[in-house]
Amino acid sequence: MTKKGPVLLCTNDDGIHAPGLGLLINAASRHGEVHVIAPDRQQSASSHALTLHRPLRLTQAGERAYTVDGTPTDCVLIAIRDLLDPTPDFVLSGVNHGANMGEDVLYSGTVAAAMEATILGIPAVAISYSGYESSHLDTYGELVSELIESILGRDDFPGGTLLNINLPDTPASESKGVRVTSLGRRVYHDSITRHLDPRGKEYLWIGGGRSEWSGHDESDFYVVREGYVSVTPLHLDLTDFSLLGAVKSWSFGP
Repeated sequence: MTKKGPVLLCTNDDGIHAPGLGLLINAASRHGEVHVIAPDRQQSASSHALTLHRPLRLTQAGERAYTVDGTPTDCVLIAIRDLLDPTPDFVLSGVNHGANMGEDVLYSGTVAAAMEATILGIPAVAISYSGYESSHLDTYGELVSELIESILGRDDFPGGTLLNINLPDTPASESKGVRVTSLGRRVYHDSITRHLDPRGKEYLWIGGGRSEWSGHDESDFYVVREGYVSVTPLHLDLTDFSLLGAVKSWSFGP
């Protein structure tokens, strides 16, 4: 097959049939040869999980499109290490249904897919839409295409770094522009509930409750709340370099 522009791998954590993935595929198709490898079902909050204790099934879902009965990280690893030849020039993950800001990036399968690509040496971007309803999502096709074009046009994309993009919950025509941000902070309250099943046995359910954001006016949640597109560079090295000297002075025993 003749290579037509850069080879772009599209994936997500909402599953192969998610509208956000369809929007991403259409936007990316303007800029290169798109391949799709996505989970066969919902995999939100799967983080960077790899499936190690059972075999994985790869199923063709269309021309240059496959599903995997595993996690987003599985999808990217299989695509880069086994399925695609040549390997992709860029990995695009999303468009997620729901924001991935602050500590959410540690839980997000969308961000983890982009992170896995980064670990494997492929530049990557995770894109999320901050509304949980899809009422405005389909207005973002042109804007997402422009974002992809501007990123692919760079020849200095930094190694060991991915971009985490969040779109505001407004029509794209009302977006105020793009801001480069840092991560905010989110604290969850009452996110674990206890219930009884029909047999009277107690179970726990994680999710729901309420959350509170904090952060300065250059943080992702603040910028998105104000109607801007947030672009946050995330680095794989989690070392707190500002504390290295202090921790070296601690006593950790003999």
